[in-house]
Amino acid sequence: MKIYNSINSFQSTKKTIITIGTFDGVHIGHQKIVEKLIENAKNRNAESAILTFFPHPRMVLQDQTEIRLLNTIDERISLLEKKGLDNLIIHPFDKAFSRLTAEEFVKEILVDQLNIEKIVIGYDHRFGRNRTANIDDLIEFGEKYNFEVEQISAQEIQEASVSSTKIRTALEEGNIALANQYLGYSYFLTGVVKEGKKLGRTIGFPTANLKIEENYKLIPKEGVYIVESNLNGKKVYGMMNIGTNPTFDEGLLSIEIHFLDFDADLYNQKIQISILEYLRAEQKFESVALLKAQLNIDKNHTLQYIAKL
Repeated sequence: MKIYNSINSFQSTKKTIITIGTFDGVHIGHQKIVEKLIENAKNRNAESAILTFFPHPRMVLQDQTEIRLLNTIDERISLLEKKGLDNLIIHPFDKAFSRLTAEEFVKEILVDQLNIEKIVIGYDHRFGRNRTANIDDLIEFGEKYNFEVEQISAQEIQEASVSSTKIRTALEEGNIALANQYLGYSYFLTGVVKEGKKLGRTIGFPTANLKIEENYKLIPKEGVYIVESNLNGKKVYGMMNIGTNPTFDEGLLSIEIHFLDFDADLYNQKIQISILEYLRAEQKFESVALLKAQLNIDKNHTLQYIAKL
């Protein structure tokens, strides 16, 4: 997959089959669109291309927006790359770009720069300045500028019955099973292991302290989760706590993972943590002994869960 960091840098000698969107989560609904896009391109000896944007348009157009995204931009690239796409164009979204009229966007971007032959798009897609143009306008522009428009019907989208917003809500409620069902994969966090206060090792549960650089990444509901990761080429399971460590009166939100059957130095390594199951809410214990007892219960539940995989 070729990656372009702006529309202006895109080059292709072939015609393109295009879709447009933020593709946050690259969930099962998005995957359906990408598969249709790639199939179209192969049938026409054209190149498949996704035009996406970063930062997210809402971050630019809405004052003080606190939208949290399912993927960092690097995670989005990685997920789309696995789908067999030819081209991914990540255009910097700014207010100047948002002011393009619908026809300016179609003629100057899709036709002149991206060499479009066909666009595959949802029936409810809106575009152009203030998002005033709709699918009917796009079909008219297609006739004018000689490209096809294939609508993804309401029925197809409703069959998937999924949206990035629904997934965000599920994660914020700790419903990891539903979120993973909608995503078609386990929700994951990517970060660097940094040195913490090493309190876990004092009670027999050493943890890796995960720092996520991107402040727009959605962190699921505070609590304890069963997770898996690939560490030094080995699949490793563990328990992850998202919270403030109230038993130790920490106060600041942290993400800490205790890996089972793994003992190696991970400091300053970038790792990916896939979240499999929500175990329980974070709670404050009256003593460290009670916390340790609960962690042993959590460990047993985790081992039982792993045994069924």
